[in-house]
Amino acid sequence: STEMAQRIARSLASAAAPAFRGSFAARPAALRVAARWSHSGGGGNGGSSRFFNWRFAAFASGAAALGGASALIQIAYCKEADEAQEAKEWAELMSAFGGESAAGPKKIIISGAPASGKGTQCEFLVQKFGVVHISTGDALREQVKAGTDLGKKAKGFMDSGGLVPDEVMIGIVNARLAEKDCVEKGWLLDGFPRTAAQAEAIKKGGHTADKFIILNVPDNILIERCVGRRTDPVTGKIYHTKFNPAPNDPVIQNRLVHRSDDTAAAMVKRLEQYHTNVSAVKGYYTSILKEFNGVGDKMKISAALISFVAE
Repeated sequence: STEMAQRIARSLASAAAPAFRGSFAARPAALRVAARWSHSGGGGNGGSSRFFNWRFAAFASGAAALGGASALIQIAYCKEADEAQEAKEWAELMSAFGGESAAGPKKIIISGAPASGKGTQCEFLVQKFGVVHISTGDALREQVKAGTDLGKKAKGFMDSGGLVPDEVMIGIVNARLAEKDCVEKGWLLDGFPRTAAQAEAIKKGGHTADKFIILNVPDNILIERCVGRRTDPVTGKIYHTKFNPAPNDPVIQNRLVHRSDDTAAAMVKRLEQYHTNVSAVKGYYTSILKEFNGVGDKMKISAALISFVAE
């Protein structure tokens, strides 16, 4: 059965690009929607229902051979993404199939204090779901480098030593979320929004998150993690004097940097600001929010986060 499913999936995956692909379970509702949808002329490729019917026939026969609802088969079809009606019909079809792509690309917000392990978990989420990882710092630097209007405004404040205003940062984040890679792959927004007003502005910009993740680590552990951090400016790797010592190589040891804000006093101030920010925004995302214990095995924490996002 597994071999047959793989053979059908390979056959369908060979469809001409551009294609939308995903795995879906056969359900009676899916058969009804697909039949109506194909007869109405949907299915992309210039509106050719035959193009979709070929794939659906292969899907249906494969599903029947593998036991109906228990079968997971891959289907593909050429999608005219700029046609609103077709996109709506395709979403209806995906919902009927109960497929993992029914809700489209993942849209995730993650929040965690400095040294909470958020960076590591972001890497795991990107690997699993293929989303675009966005930090406000990276988005800001990209806009400045590109010389956009928003970037020029931000650079003016940065050059004068001032903080970039909220409205400029919101504009930069909204602009980044609207870029093609984020629209197609989904996004993982790291540490933003920090206030309810920012959250509302992101929503008004047309960007709504599916999941909000908070990594919780006690302050005393965060301070210990932070104070012991050392950065290799050549490789960018981060070590810790206790938990992850750098190689016993004099060349590496001599170039390690202890950041000026990786002190207990500085960390206390950063944590105060973090707790203020996360408290302000939690209420806005109550329906999609889940808090996780950030202490423990990173792979177990990753599994819990992935399970939540995949729900």
